[in-house]
Amino acid sequence: MGLVAIVTWLITAMVGIYLLYLWLSGGGLRQQRTKVTSFPAVLVFAHPGLAVSALGCWVVHVLTGERAFAWVSFGVLAASALLGFTMFTRWLGGGRHARGAEQRFPVLAVLLHGVAGVTTFVLVLLTAAIATGL
Repeated sequence: MGLVAIVTWLITAMVGIYLLYLWLSGGGLRQQRTKVTSFPAVLVFAHPGLAVSALGCWVVHVLTGERAFAWVSFGVLAASALLGFTMFTRWLGGGRHARGAEQRFPVLAVLLHGVAGVTTFVLVLLTAAIATGL
């Protein structure tokens, strides 16, 4: 199950990179000064930064079997998921009337990123729980 989590994590990351590309190419960083975007830059970059850190811990757990890394990975992933959920609700709030670069996000890409992210979150939680005998 640990390897399946890595696969879903990578799918989530690929779609996330695509969304980040759309945001950046749509002027997301330039819109920070004029407050046109509803996504603060710190939110946009902290979300994938935490997810990549969690993935690193997860890979260490899968390679070594060290349970502590599984739970550290889950905790950091939970923080990343919270930031992702914050961006999702801000994106939903804008809907068709989104003001910034995020209005270019295809609904299918956002949904795929979210579903893959939730799947990864659940797999990591279950695998960490099973590894510690919970």
